[in-house]
Amino acid sequence: MNELAGKVVVVTGAGRGLGAAFALTLADAGCELVLCGRRVADLDAVAGLVIERGGAAPQTVALDLADAASVRQAVSRIGALKQRVDILINNGAMWLEASAEPYDEADVLAVVNAAVTGTFLLVQGLRTAMDNSDAPDVVTIGSISGLPNAALQSVSVPFYAAKRGQVALADGFRQAFSGTKFRSILVNPPYLDDAQPGRDDWEEAGIRRKGRQATSRDVVEAAIFALTRPRHVSLAIEIGADEGGLFETA
Repeated sequence: MNELAGKVVVVTGAGRGLGAAFALTLADAGCELVLCGRRVADLDAVAGLVIERGGAAPQTVALDLADAASVRQAVSRIGALKQRVDILINNGAMWLEASAEPYDEADVLAVVNAAVTGTFLLVQGLRTAMDNSDAPDVVTIGSISGLPNAALQSVSVPFYAAKRGQVALADGFRQAFSGTKFRSILVNPPYLDDAQPGRDDWEEAGIRRKGRQATSRDVVEAAIFALTRPRHVSLAIEIGADEGGLFETA
């Protein structure tokens, strides 16, 4: 974790859940944070928690990944705040559950655009700031839904396709970054239970037995593991969780 101190990190979807867990953990590691998300009030609340925990006050930037104009404005704002970006955590995405009813057109466009179009445009837009870093990393939080032959389960087809596209983006970045100082890191989580630093559920996540769902702590720690590998190592991590019945011993 000490290796991350002083890094400038942009986190999307930072207003709650997994994004908030990233923000709090990276603040504890000494990172300078730019928190991005659709709800500024949520971002301000997370920033307040960072400060309460003794971290440096994060910057907050409104960002709707489903809206290209919002992405463009966010890139401009981040550029005005930070000349250098070391790490981009592409965590922002939109959920769309399976439904027997027709989906609203706006919802379908939003879920696909947020995962694919917005994610790509944000990486492209921040390229100049990341070029100013000695060790720039693009971390994409995909999903096991985006893996080949993944079961559809309870997700919608648009979400399933969007996550497949996002996983492809991360792999495309990896290939495009070959021979450069950039790395593309991919973490594909399963369904998650929420856990936040400073809460009991965060501590409990570290001692979970088999048969329990993965948590946001597992994803954050997987990403940090990947970020702290030597620069010649770029990882794609699939997080599997044994959610079967517990084996009790006498």
